[in-house]
Amino acid sequence: MPNDYPTTHRVLDAAGAAFQGRTLVNLTSGTPAEARDTADWAARRGVGYLDGAIMVPPPLVGEPGSVFLYAGPQDVFDRHRETLALLGDPRHLGADPGLAVLFNTAMLEMMYATVNGFLHAAALVGSAGVPAAEFSELALGWFMPAVLNPAWLAQQAPSLDEGAYPGDLGTLQMNFNALEHILRTSAEQGVHSEQPRLMKELAERAIAEGHGSENYFAMFEIFKQA
Repeated sequence: MPNDYPTTHRVLDAAGAAFQGRTLVNLTSGTPAEARDTADWAARRGVGYLDGAIMVPPPLVGEPGSVFLYAGPQDVFDRHRETLALLGDPRHLGADPGLAVLFNTAMLEMMYATVNGFLHAAALVGSAGVPAAEFSELALGWFMPAVLNPAWLAQQAPSLDEGAYPGDLGTLQMNFNALEHILRTSAEQGVHSEQPRLMKELAERAIAEGHGSENYFAMFEIFKQA
């Protein structure tokens, strides 16, 4: 049985009025719209509602360092915080019931994009006979922590909110050249090229919209668009 909102509603509908006057904490997966619809369902039936997301694999539930995300009324969260803490560190994100699943989806996107980047890079050097284990020593042992340090990314976050992307240390146009080289090298080495092609096309669009002299974080303006 899938762990999603339609399944949740089938279970809840079968329960009839059993939930009336109680609090429902829903930890299924889906979209923010589905979470908000379920919150409306609960409100119509006099049910307290928190939508949530499990941010750790099953073996880590209840262990120190595990995080669970919740969204919904602050008073409902506060009333059950002690119970929720038994599962893991409970983080309340706000009253909008769609926020927990939205945060979860956004972080899963980060995970898959990062893993795909590593897999494609390993395939790229693998085309020259380099073992992935050898590549990972430099790529994960040095490049990731030194060049893509999370603290450095966190320092850039205020610029995203301000829409300020000074290009004094490197421009999007300069990075576009690197993306073009990645695409050409992928084709030359005979590895899958759709991922670098998409990155190049997105950067090309950002430059066409006037962001070429700004830094690479100006891509944020492209990602905000529909």
